[in-house]
Amino acid sequence: MDSQSASPDRLEIVIAGYTGNANLAKTGLASTDPKIRASAIVALHNLKQLSPDDLAQALDDQDSKVRRRACELAASYSSVPLSNALRDPDPFVVEMALWALGERADRTELVTICEIAKNHPESLVREAAVASLGAIGDRGGLETVIRGLKDRPNVRRRAVVALAAFEGEDVDAALRAATSDRDWQTRQIAEDLLEITEGLRD
Repeated sequence: MDSQSASPDRLEIVIAGYTGNANLAKTGLASTDPKIRASAIVALHNLKQLSPDDLAQALDDQDSKVRRRACELAASYSSVPLSNALRDPDPFVVEMALWALGERADRTELVTICEIAKNHPESLVREAAVASLGAIGDRGGLETVIRGLKDRPNVRRRAVVALAAFEGEDVDAALRAATSDRDWQTRQIAEDLLEITEGLRD
């Protein structure tokens, strides 16, 4: 490629992330192609050259796939807020933002995560919110996790798994109730967790 006459293509940006060419990778941030912009932030991340400002800009990108990739990377950048991503119109962006907050064990958005778990129209996102609450493990999210046991099957399964992060009589009661769930996977997970927790007390 003649750097003075053409912009780098996606393959060149990806390779730059493995060959240490941070300057080339950075040029991809200004590309008109969202796939190249997404590859650029990944390349810079791999090179440990992705700045918080670059990531914040990607989180506000006009393309949802770039925003989703930025949310994924944000798991490693605790200083970069994800409040806007939690309100993104694309449910897959919200789902990834919830995952990143769980990976960061970030309590700063706990109230918003609980609200999403209760009221988001997409069950996939409610499931991700419940999983995030379990990963964070703050007891302030426990009531919402237990409430998830009355949601759709995918959310109920995730809620039972999330209960493993908590202790207490209310948790045991919720697990026992889940052993009668009409979804067999939910019942199985609850039974397995009860067997483990009760075995630890013996």
